[in-house]
Amino acid sequence: MSNIQENLKAGESQVQDTANAAKNKTTDVAQSAKDKTVDATQSTKESAQQGKDQSAGFLQQTGEQVRNMAEGAVGNVKSTLGMGDKK
Repeated sequence: MSNIQENLKAGESQVQDTANAAKNKTTDVAQSAKDKTVDATQSTKESAQQGKDQSAGFLQQTGEQVRNMAEGAVGNVKSTLGMGDKK
């Protein structure tokens, strides 16, 4: 084989190695991006669920407070009108 042919084969081998390295790096970067996306999605889901739970708790507390105030108001009106329970 001539020196030119040997250099050509060596160059082709280097190009192939570089292409493979670039392909592997691209695959690694894509997998890393995918993993980060999955993590961010899970974190967002958990945050949304936590917000939902907090909202439900807040609404329940508010409902109980409104009910208690209404019961108190009814009791005051009954007392004012002389219709309250006598103990």
